Amino acid sequence: MAGKRGQSGSYISKYSASAQGRRRRDAPRRALLKRLRPAYPRPGRTGARRWIPSWRQALGLLGTVVGALAVTVGCLYATTEIPEDLNAFATQQDNVYYWADGSEMARTGPVDRQDTALDKVPEKVRWAALAAENETFYSDSGVSPSGMMRAVTRMVTGGDTQGGSTITQQYVKNAYLNQQQTLSRKLTEMFIAIKLDNRMSKDDILEGYLNTSWYGRGSYGIQRAAHAYYGKDVSKLNVSEGAFLASLLKGAALYDPAAGAKNHERAVERWEWILDRMVAIGKLSPKERATYTRFPEPQAPPRPAGLNGQTGYLVDTARAYVRAHTEVSDADFDLGGYQIRTTFDKGRVADLTKAVGQARAKLDPESREADKNVRIAAASVTTDGRIVALHGGPDYLKQGFNDANSTVVPAGTTFAPFVYAAALRDGIQRERGGTRSPVTPATVYNGDDKVAVRTPEGPYWDRSGKIVKAVNDSNKSWGKITLKEAVSQSVNSPVMQLGMDVGLDRVGKAAVDCGLLAESLGSKVPAFSLGTSTPSPIRMAVGYATFAAKGMHTEPYSVTALSRNGDAVRVDKPTATRALPASAARAVDDALRDAVQRGSGSAAKAAGAGAAGKAGTGPDNKSAWFAGYRGTTATAVSLFRIDPASQEVLPLDGLGGAPASVRGSTHPADIWTQYMGRPGS
Repeated sequence: MAGKRGQSGSYISKYSASAQGRRRRDAPRRALLKRLRPAYPRPGRTGARRWIPSWRQALGLLGTVVGALAVTVGCLYATTEIPEDLNAFATQQDNVYYWADGSEMARTGPVDRQDTALDKVPEKVRWAALAAENETFYSDSGVSPSGMMRAVTRMVTGGDTQGGSTITQQYVKNAYLNQQQTLSRKLTEMFIAIKLDNRMSKDDILEGYLNTSWYGRGSYGIQRAAHAYYGKDVSKLNVSEGAFLASLLKGAALYDPAAGAKNHERAVERWEWILDRMVAIGKLSPKERATYTRFPEPQAPPRPAGLNGQTGYLVDTARAYVRAHTEVSDADFDLGGYQIRTTFDKGRVADLTKAVGQARAKLDPESREADKNVRIAAASVTTDGRIVALHGGPDYLKQGFNDANSTVVPAGTTFAPFVYAAALRDGIQRERGGTRSPVTPATVYNGDDKVAVRTPEGPYWDRSGKIVKAVNDSNKSWGKITLKEAVSQSVNSPVMQLGMDVGLDRVGKAAVDCGLLAESLGSKVPAFSLGTSTPSPIRMAVGYATFAAKGMHTEPYSVTALSRNGDAVRVDKPTATRALPASAARAVDDALRDAVQRGSGSAAKAAGAGAAGKAGTGPDNKSAWFAGYRGTTATAVSLFRIDPASQEVLPLDGLGGAPASVRGSTHPADIWTQYMGRPGS
């Protein structure tokens, strides 16, 4: 036991010696820490002096705070990532529709913005923005530490938080973040700006900034601002105009001269300052600066280009054409940025609207039941297929459905020229299996009233077991009559029999070849030749344009050019095809001219020389039409009534106070005549 105790004591002795050695070695370090350890409250001091830190204590505290702040900032920087996508508002643009003459017609979309490439912005216009906002842009790191400190100080003290940011920081705020003025947002903005400056080129950042900045007057981006203030493309701006637009970046509400005299004064002062800064940084010569002595007054704020009146119908028509004749998907189109140049003629649309309005003024829906729920639709199409005018309804914002493109109204006897054209092209066949015989305008048919319609097998019987007979207007019998006169005088019995002799399938094909849609054709029964089909006014105008074009048919189109942010996008355009022999088209043209001069279309004679056309009344007096052309423009006008509850087409009996026995209406011919009689038609 004694041996064991001695051995144990030896272990303890060795351990104590080791511990003592460590204490001796650590003594200097402990002495240093004791000297550095703050004695607080401070010994040897009395009163308030005991609580005043020494310089070593203050320095230690400052070092601790700075170190902790550095670690925090470092962690925040490391964990802050550039967002994968721009915010939705920064990428959203509007689509702009233009009239045929290039003037703006309408904008659609939630935001008024059109992006543009930086190389399309004149260099001095770019430098005007840089001189105003960040003249060291091309050499800085993307952030301004002093500016950030000022912004943070103002934020803490409740002052103005604007300013103090570089263009890179402003672009980050526009494109990735939001407009909230908080310390966390400012720090995030700074970190993203630093990283973005290392990842993107300066030109790309500047382009993004100019495309996302707010310029007032509802405009985002310098392209829309150029139009809003100077009515021109950004590429056409001069440096003086660019300097004014740059002033708006500081606050459009303060610098738009249209807002008042104080704003005008501020705008002039800011404009002069920007030009002078451009001289100071070497981006504008003193000689050129001296030429800009007069402030470039912007135009008055433009009225918003909305969809009211006829504009919405025009926009819908052009949008449908883009959808059908380009490779642009609906999703891409809805992102915006497209410029759509249409075929619509501003003057013609206004004239057509005026003519329809004057016809409507003659109706009295308040006191006449027959004048209620009247709809008027019209379309003008040139011989090369351009839709130059539409009247789709009273107002797009009140009635969104476009009646000019509607296929619910029977064409009536305005369909007769297509029957005539089919006969001239394909001939007739009166015996089953017999040879087809040609016809001419001088071919004679029976024009008497209530003539039984015949087939090669004999009379045509309807489903009720009655022989079908053609009924002429006012039950008039014309005796033997030529086909030309039957068409020009709108005699039903020969036209109905002619359709049977040609073959109703051939009649339908001729109508489709001329421009009507196959799905609008009526059932192939004898009445088919008298207009049971329901073409839209657009398609009826296209069909008549084929007669005016000597038998050449061009599909209607409403868009001549499409681009996105200035880059052209392919859009298909129709080409002309032969629908009728020129001789057949000339014969139809001759009959339609005769109709205006002395036949059923004589009300349109006042439109002037060269007018050709035909009035028409639909089956059961449910529609009234006038279709025709003058020169290279064809126009079709339809009038009808629709029950708003059932959407049933109603008779026109008693319309405008006329006797119930009167069929049709003179309003379509009146509208056509006034409109087509305009200068230049």
